[in-house]
Amino acid sequence: MTRKPDPRTIAATQGVATDTRYGAVVPPLYLSTTYAFAGYDQTSGYDYSRATNPTRDLLAETLAGLEGGAGAVITASGMAAVDLLLSRLRRDDLVIAPHDCYGGTWRLLVERAARGDFRVSFVDQGDDEALKEALGQKPALVYIETPSNPLMRIIDIRKVGALAHGAGAKVAVDNTFLSPALQQPISLGADYVVHSTTKFINGHSDVVGGAVIAADPEEAKALIYWANVVGSIGAPFDAYMTLRGVRTLFPRIAQQEANALAVARFLLRRSEVTAVHYPGLEDHPGHDLARAQQKGFGAMLSFDLAGGIPAVRAFVEAVRVFTLAESLGGVESLIAHPPTMTHASMDPEVRHAAGIGDGLLRLSVGLEAEADLIAGLEAGFAAIG
Repeated sequence: MTRKPDPRTIAATQGVATDTRYGAVVPPLYLSTTYAFAGYDQTSGYDYSRATNPTRDLLAETLAGLEGGAGAVITASGMAAVDLLLSRLRRDDLVIAPHDCYGGTWRLLVERAARGDFRVSFVDQGDDEALKEALGQKPALVYIETPSNPLMRIIDIRKVGALAHGAGAKVAVDNTFLSPALQQPISLGADYVVHSTTKFINGHSDVVGGAVIAADPEEAKALIYWANVVGSIGAPFDAYMTLRGVRTLFPRIAQQEANALAVARFLLRRSEVTAVHYPGLEDHPGHDLARAQQKGFGAMLSFDLAGGIPAVRAFVEAVRVFTLAESLGGVESLIAHPPTMTHASMDPEVRHAAGIGDGLLRLSVGLEAEADLIAGLEAGFAAIG
């Protein structure tokens, strides 16, 4: 019996040395938009690149393998991946979404619902009673984000998934913050996994992309078909670059996680910080659950800074090493202020109800030296001292 490769091996070697024409070790990049027919009604399986492309297909196969899925679709962005999944819903379908989800996801759900494409209900999925009440409305889809963006709340995928399936709903999990290196939602009962591959999967802040992975082969085929219908696919060059990033996913995220834990422990010691949100800390409310369903705690964290907007302004303008910018998951460290950046599209009252206060700062921790990361944050604190 052939042994299934370890995910680290899949990431490093999928497609390597498979070129039968020239023996190229690195899989070739296929930029062609169209492919020759061998004869009447005879194709090689490729005819037009919106439908299928060898480079994009290789990335899809790699991500499906890493997530333990039956198939995947590579999209033009993370939001395109979410929208591809949502666009298959019908007018009367209900989506149960996290009350504290990423601002772009919240905006998409609100706008789609306002157009009458489906109905949406935002629920604290960590509140068993609120969740059960929402599931009583017989949703078509339960959308989970764990860890949540930006407060790093942990949702029990197994438990929520079982309850959702019992109510007749499909389950989708946004796995962007951890990547398949640290969490595989399909093995925990999810029907779909969604990624912004822009983030940790690519890892170099130079490609925008997304992916949807399906657990069921028929669902995978349906998504692939629908992506061709609506044209939400990713470009071949972007897929090529993203596959290059996948090669180093596991060692990158391991070092970034080590740096993030050091940063989180440093922040705990600062009097200017009123709370640190990182599941790797033993006193984090979701620590035990994260240990149970994740292979690590990741490189994302957030913290609440005392002093509100004036303190935030002084801090982000003085901090070093961490660049003030949106996005996350690259080899460089970034700092963001969710209320005015990633979650600015959220209604202020919704933001505050979710716990996203004016003093919240989100960090994406990169590969810099630990001492330099700490010194960079110290420069920020010095400006508000």
